[in-house]
Amino acid sequence: MASSKKQLVVFDFDWSMADQDSDRWLFEVLAPDLRRKMRDRSREPGKTLQWTDIVSLKNILHIHRHDIENAMRQIPFHPAMKRGIQLLKNPTSLDTTLFILSNANTFFINTILQHQGIRDCFETIITNPADFSDPEKPNRLVLRRRVGPDDLPHGCQVGCEENMCKGQELTRYLDAHRQPDNTEFDRIIYVGDGSNDFCPVLRLRRQDVVLCRRFRGLERKIADERAKGDVSRLQCTVEYWSGAWEVEEKFKVYAQGSSLGVVN
Repeated sequence: MASSKKQLVVFDFDWSMADQDSDRWLFEVLAPDLRRKMRDRSREPGKTLQWTDIVSLKNILHIHRHDIENAMRQIPFHPAMKRGIQLLKNPTSLDTTLFILSNANTFFINTILQHQGIRDCFETIITNPADFSDPEKPNRLVLRRRVGPDDLPHGCQVGCEENMCKGQELTRYLDAHRQPDNTEFDRIIYVGDGSNDFCPVLRLRRQDVVLCRRFRGLERKIADERAKGDVSRLQCTVEYWSGAWEVEEKFKVYAQGSSLGVVN
């Protein structure tokens, strides 16, 4: 009998999937000098300029849409990560929903996933909106914060950036996808690496798992939280990885119903 068990796999995008930060990759390919200037500017004391805003400033170089698309298609994407994603969506695997929760933007993510042939694997992408909607400059990328500077602040107390609280976005997603009988996903697997992934990880349950990439901000945040001992807010299981091939091996286990105590 087919299993009725369901799991959700949530991906941060940059570094966790594409093995590069798409914003910084674009600067390295098309405008390395500007990237250094904008990095220094974003670190100024009392700054109000976010990296999301900085990416929008690349239009001053008159970079053409085709150049941006070509840069995104060149971004390194490990074949093991791609195989793992395809494995999770295999019809013989456990019923799995794939969801991207990222601080990148819609244009970068969609361009990369479409080039890799895996866009259809993902049900939902929550990120910053980006398009070429300026009628006067149709090749200018218009990128906006998900939570804009004039919007009501999200009020995160964990430390998310002003443009998005990933924990709040995950909670909203789960609430919207709760079944009429109030059932939820049997397991959530969160693949992340950055400090801004810490907030949603704190919202995971005991049966859930975070696949934390080594030597990045999320690992440091988790270590600090675990050091609190009994007062730690961290409930989920933590598994670490360094290379995409390790994620692929873990996905081979998570794709099976037996990993949730299910007999197929």
